Amino acid sequence: MSLIENTIRPEIRALAAYHVPDATGYVKLDAMENPCALPEHLRSELGLRLAEVALNRYPVPSYLTLKAKICEKLGVPAGFDVVLGNGSDELISIISTACAKPGGKVLSPTPSFVMYARSAQFAGLEFIGVPLKPDFSLDKDAMLKAIAQHRPAVTYLSYPNNPTGNLFDTDDMVEILHAVGDTGLVVVDEAYQPFAQASFMSRLREFSNLIVMRTVSKLGLAGIRLGYMTADSALLAEFDKVRPPYNINVLTQAAAEFVLDHNDVLDAQALMLRNERSKLSAALTAFPDLEVFPSAGNFLLIRLCKAGINSDEVANRMAEHRVLIKNVGKMHSLLNNCLRITVSTSEENRLFLDALTASLAP
Repeated sequence: MSLIENTIRPEIRALAAYHVPDATGYVKLDAMENPCALPEHLRSELGLRLAEVALNRYPVPSYLTLKAKICEKLGVPAGFDVVLGNGSDELISIISTACAKPGGKVLSPTPSFVMYARSAQFAGLEFIGVPLKPDFSLDKDAMLKAIAQHRPAVTYLSYPNNPTGNLFDTDDMVEILHAVGDTGLVVVDEAYQPFAQASFMSRLREFSNLIVMRTVSKLGLAGIRLGYMTADSALLAEFDKVRPPYNINVLTQAAAEFVLDHNDVLDAQALMLRNERSKLSAALTAFPDLEVFPSAGNFLLIRLCKAGINSDEVANRMAEHRVLIKNVGKMHSLLNNCLRITVSTSEENRLFLDALTASLAP
């Protein structure tokens, strides 16, 4: 056996690395980023703030000021604290590590965010995927059956769901929370909440097994990599034992504290993107042989319905026109011939529509 075979777990060797394409010179509509920069006067002020950061010192690992601002500005209920992560990815990893008992399982509807399954695999947990219905709604009966059969340590519900964009039925989610009970945790992932304006934050006191997880990435701060989750204080204390002590760097901390003091700017950008989402959806609906799915996120999912054309071909043609979109057609059978498009500014949305028109031409 080789060194790799002797040292690396077989399930890791079987995986492909997460690939992020180089977007230099492209209109980048494949990663659900906010296209808006901060106003120039805020960028100048932020630059001065960052220049004062003590780069030679470790962060203060309690992050009390940053956590207080998140709770105050981003709707965390009074009396609840947060655990911070280097993006949502690290929070998912923290949950997986903390819950990785022998024989433990993680459950999620599929298709959904790929890191639920990957993080479970990395931690040695078994991942159970429960397919959505063809309209991308929760198959509640199948979910309840899987919960009764597998007793998962963690159940993820992406709200709204990525890559489908829809909000699951609230009553179905509550029924799942009750079904899981005190045998497991239910993580409601609200990464796209600024565009959905629907949340389970206000229901934290109802469910001791509920974790609400968010990120500032979709708000316009993807580059600083900051996620947060809130839950019952006893649960957070256990997760905090797993969190690396200096997981949020001083530049991220300073940038987030500054920008959260100007949260009105981010709110205005989110409103603009919600309006652009409606316009883009209407424009796409006018295309023949295209199915456009309702979305509560900052992206739209479309399906190519014309015979003889597939998502691989169109995504490649779009790239030739210097527009990057996400081809999700092979991600799951329910997503056959589907593409996911980030909603952007009116100018970039027009460039996308022009490229799509050209890419769909015979």
